[in-house]
Amino acid sequence: MGTATALLEQGMTVTGCDVSPSARRAFEDAGGQCAATPAELAAHCDIVLLVVVNADQVEQVLFGDQGLVGHLAPGSVVLQCATVAPSIARRLGERLAEAGLAMLDAPISGGAAKARAGQLSVMASGTSAAFDKASPALDGMAATVYRLGEEVGIGSSMKLVNQLLAGVHIATAAEALALGIRLGLDPETVYEVITHSAGNSWMFENRVPHILKGDYTPLSAVDIFVKDLNIVHETGRELAMPTPVAASALQQFTAAKGAGFGREDDSAVIKVYERLSGITLPEAANDDGEV
Repeated sequence: MGTATALLEQGMTVTGCDVSPSARRAFEDAGGQCAATPAELAAHCDIVLLVVVNADQVEQVLFGDQGLVGHLAPGSVVLQCATVAPSIARRLGERLAEAGLAMLDAPISGGAAKARAGQLSVMASGTSAAFDKASPALDGMAATVYRLGEEVGIGSSMKLVNQLLAGVHIATAAEALALGIRLGLDPETVYEVITHSAGNSWMFENRVPHILKGDYTPLSAVDIFVKDLNIVHETGRELAMPTPVAASALQQFTAAKGAGFGREDDSAVIKVYERLSGITLPEAANDDGEV
């Protein structure tokens, strides 16, 4: 929604497609056009941004009964922005090429706020022709577009490196704050000191405020890192390369999911420590002073 709205405000003709009728209504209220199915969308677009959760959804949108392939005009370009395994990205590129379509392997980073501002980072690979075709959308959605090479799969490989670091940093930030609380330190003071010390990370600085506010509204969910760190794990197996630190973070996110926090913000991984060590986490602020 953020990217679609940002492109619309920059003067592009944008057609949105979502399984949620309320999301489609919201985009229409913002001035956009909507289609109920990917097949219907294909009649309106020759640049398609595919921003979904996982490889199964990518498969359904592209090749399902109401999928894009078979309806998009030859020469159209698909920007595949979901986080998927590099091997899956390569196969998707091959299948789209067989259908006369171009693909940019174009995972995104930045979150909902940067999407809405048109300020995402895009880690993209594909042919020069695909980049040229997609340039209006890329210019409108991103502050930075990394052109990583001609081969589909490179973009997804880079995103996987990013997600390994992001997941580990969130899990580590949660563990560090939990340790501070268990030691009797004031969590606000822990945040203040660490964000001005060598132990800081972008994720610590960005996610710990969610915990301090007791606000686990999902800007990015625990479930996302269960998925993405599982992709890291499976890709490591394909390469016969161990990823033990990522595996440890995966277990923490899996524990949080198992405890019922999968749809909460990824910072809710700290709740595992609340259950294991008996720490008390900050509660949500209540503006009217009532419980």
